[in-house]
Amino acid sequence: MNSNREKIIVRTSIISIILNIVLVGFKALVGIFANSIAIVSDAINNLSDVISSIIAIAGTKFAAKEPDKNHPYGHGRIEYMASFVISAIIIYAGITAFIESLKKIIKPEDVNYNHFTFIIIIMGIVIKFLLGIYVKKKGREVNSDTLVASGADALNDGIVSISVLISGVIYIIFHINFEAYVGILVSIIILKTGIEMIKDSINDILGSRIESSLANDIKNEIMLIDKVNGVFDLLLNNYGPDRYYGSVHVELPDTMNVDEVDYISREITDRIMNKFGIIIHTVGVYSINTKNSEIIEIRKDISDIVFSYDGIIQMHGFYINEKEKSIRFDIIIDYKVEDKEELYKIICDKVKNKYPDYNIDVVLDFDVSD
Repeated sequence: MNSNREKIIVRTSIISIILNIVLVGFKALVGIFANSIAIVSDAINNLSDVISSIIAIAGTKFAAKEPDKNHPYGHGRIEYMASFVISAIIIYAGITAFIESLKKIIKPEDVNYNHFTFIIIIMGIVIKFLLGIYVKKKGREVNSDTLVASGADALNDGIVSISVLISGVIYIIFHINFEAYVGILVSIIILKTGIEMIKDSINDILGSRIESSLANDIKNEIMLIDKVNGVFDLLLNNYGPDRYYGSVHVELPDTMNVDEVDYISREITDRIMNKFGIIIHTVGVYSINTKNSEIIEIRKDISDIVFSYDGIIQMHGFYINEKEKSIRFDIIIDYKVEDKEELYKIICDKVKNKYPDYNIDVVLDFDVSD
């Protein structure tokens, strides 16, 4: 699958490079001879696409390298770094186009359009729209953020070229020169695309919250396993497209022995790998009291205390050790709460005051998935 994915990304990128090189050559020549800053800016934009595709190929090649001793989780995140570099190049192209267009506004010059100029612009529009649809489609097929972004960028380029075409038609018919202003518009669109891409790249590098639908699907799958009473703390680390490694906690009855727990732990890892292609390398266990019905009332009472405060998302892992006279549970506080530590302390004190004969152990957990 990874080998086929790499081939599709490389092949698609090469097609994009060839077509963009052709467009850069024609647009640059036409733009220079027509003295058109808008067409030259469009050519610069296409040149940034060529560089982006080259970086995409290099990034994909490096990302496909097998894990080694120094990088046991593989090299997949190089794709995100490649996307970051591509974004920076696009932003640079936008700034360059903006400066050149601004110069033309301050010191305007006449342009010289002809039939060949319009043919090249129209040809560029058609190629860009077809290329954008094709690249975006291939990117979605292989889950490549880089290709999807390149496809979206190509579609944006098509829209940019339409604005260049319109400004040329207006100049021919009405002799009104919007060239430099269209160049400014082109540069703003380029900058907007680059900024959006760099935000996505930074999120991928830093690590972002997993999609709710994926988290819920994984938890629901684990809940199908016999004796699993709850699934919590699902944490997935992304080491490249389609490369997830994670951990999870499950609630199991306190009557189970180690052999049974081991069996369930292995069943969880097997199920999630087979269905989602995700490696769950750690399965933690919360024990559930099953031997004393009075504990249910205590749990309900403590739950009422915890959820009486705003900002509490979840309470889980509740267990009472009657022999050691201890109560333990985890709470998750919403990120919107400014002073989580203060709220945590208030809850701990409230529970301790209510159950002074018990040793209270409350863990402040993290809101890592829905």
